[in-house]
Amino acid sequence: MGSITLQKVSKVFGEAKVIPSIDLDIKDGEFVVFVGPSGCGKSTLLRLIAGLEDVSGGKIVIDGKDATEKAPSERGLAMVFQSYALYPHMSVRNNIAFPLKMAGMDKAEIDRKVNDAARVLNLGDYLDRKPRQLSGGQRQRVAIGRAIVRQPSAFLFDEPLSNLDAALRVNMRIEISELHQQLKTTMIYVTHDQVEAMTMADKIVVLNRGNIEQVGSPLELYRSPRNLFVAGFIGSPRMNFINGQNAAQLNAHTIGIRPEHVLLSTESGDWKGKVTVAEHLGSDTFLHADVDGIGMVTARSNGDFASRAGDTVYLTPDKTRIHKFNESGLAI
Repeated sequence: MGSITLQKVSKVFGEAKVIPSIDLDIKDGEFVVFVGPSGCGKSTLLRLIAGLEDVSGGKIVIDGKDATEKAPSERGLAMVFQSYALYPHMSVRNNIAFPLKMAGMDKAEIDRKVNDAARVLNLGDYLDRKPRQLSGGQRQRVAIGRAIVRQPSAFLFDEPLSNLDAALRVNMRIEISELHQQLKTTMIYVTHDQVEAMTMADKIVVLNRGNIEQVGSPLELYRSPRNLFVAGFIGSPRMNFINGQNAAQLNAHTIGIRPEHVLLSTESGDWKGKVTVAEHLGSDTFLHADVDGIGMVTARSNGDFASRAGDTVYLTPDKTRIHKFNESGLAI
């Protein structure tokens, strides 16, 4: 079991309300991602669940039992940090086995659990190496292995890929997703990278200034953002926002259109603009154009669309994909 429920959970540091009040249900076996900009409270919320911070108010329920006052070791959770926190003088085997040895477990059982974790994480050939002999991705897998052997009811990941280069981040993203499918254990993952959130999560929790802006599947948030904040945060490149006459014509204070829902042409279209930056990425082309009467608009096309700074282009938004927002920034 690995269900976690937050009931009116809050956290105050001095006079600062970092987490005003949050209600959230995480089901057993879900992969939930907390995402938001720096300082939004996502890591604090994870630490509250782990018991590394005391709540200022509310209740944390784990597997149906009140865990609000329980010590971290009594919550049945395992945390993987941004820093690998490995013991440099210990072998991979001993690093993974460390929490089991501290718990006084029988050596034969420890060996079995370590070998099982190493098999799952493809670390069998590295068990006798020291952390300095491993790559960043391998070190992170050792840290995950140390969590796996405890057989927790839920894994808590605090930006675990931040120290890796771009290629390793992609590989580890896939490995962690595959690990979730294999273990079928609840995972809560904190990141500021919305691409990680979109590609890994069963459910995304978008946080802003300690408040939950929206909870839903990646496609729910992409297709139906609740407000301007979510619309602008989810999706890469970010959604275009347009005010003024074009929005008023659609009975909205602000309209939003994603770059991939803007048709590009060199001949004709609804909006005329001049290209300021052209990003040719191979499979995709992103054009940033200064559009008459609107301002900067980003459009996405296939990689064969030939254009460069200074060219005139025409942009036509897909009318069926336009998002409308009222004066309060809420979707209408």
